[in-house]
Amino acid sequence: MSKSDDLEDSAAPLIEHLAELRTRLIRSVLALFVAICVFFIPVQGDFIAVHVLEFLLAPIENTLRALGDPSPTLQYTSPQEYLFTLFRVSMVFGFALAFPVIGYQLWRFVAPGLYRSEKSAFAPFLIASPVMFLLGASFAHFVVTPLAMSFFLGFADVSSIFANLLGQGVDVPDTAAVVPETEDGLRITFFGKVNESLGISLAFIMAFGLCFQLPVLLTLLGKAGLVSARGLGSVRKYAMVGILVLAALVTPPDVVTQLILFTVVYGLYEVSIFLVARVEKKRVEELRREGVLDEDEDLYGDFEDDDADTQDAAK
Repeated sequence: MSKSDDLEDSAAPLIEHLAELRTRLIRSVLALFVAICVFFIPVQGDFIAVHVLEFLLAPIENTLRALGDPSPTLQYTSPQEYLFTLFRVSMVFGFALAFPVIGYQLWRFVAPGLYRSEKSAFAPFLIASPVMFLLGASFAHFVVTPLAMSFFLGFADVSSIFANLLGQGVDVPDTAAVVPETEDGLRITFFGKVNESLGISLAFIMAFGLCFQLPVLLTLLGKAGLVSARGLGSVRKYAMVGILVLAALVTPPDVVTQLILFTVVYGLYEVSIFLVARVEKKRVEELRREGVLDEDEDLYGDFEDDDADTQDAAK
């Protein structure tokens, strides 16, 4: 067989894989397009995207009402801004709606190249990943975003209190999120923009949704043998510093919100160590049943004993 024949034989599977990839990508894009169009179906006089937008902006509305504004209002300052905001909502939630189809297409493309054991290990993570993202997004929307809005929008009331304490004799108005009049008669008030307010909500949703992927990611790496429970436990102090930096970057300068994020993410880190340890235990038991390891042999060592030794050494 000539060298050109070898090249043709090796190119044929590559072309087949590329054709398969193109088919899967086309189906995924079509599913995303259909999902985006769904959000422009009118329901109760408005598009579904409008109802989703109102749901996302509810923490701002509730905060303004709590601060005393009887009719909270958000505005847009360019003709296309509101439409583009609806497109933004429909794209984000359209991807979430189309994810089962996109995930299935990804699985159908990857599965033929996996062993049966690899399929059984990888498949649960396709289910766990969106579930954990949904939990993180829900936590962000119902807990973190209201706290952040209370901090930002309530800052005007705090500044007015400090002004009175300093003896400037400023009267506090009844409206919410308003800095009282100064000596020059200038009043600074809150006129929220739709796209910027939506951006804050989506930023929290994405940040916490991705943070909640930590157990999924580390457990998958543990199954692949790239991380170990002992290794994760030995870098706890570095993980704590990294999580504190993350909390300072993705949350407002509010100590309460930062502590909530730190507590949640560090708790997820500890859960990840527990899950990786269980993965390692199951792997050792399988190898013992197959006769690869003796009863007294262990690939990873005793994690609890190692952790105790580390604490004793620190003392």
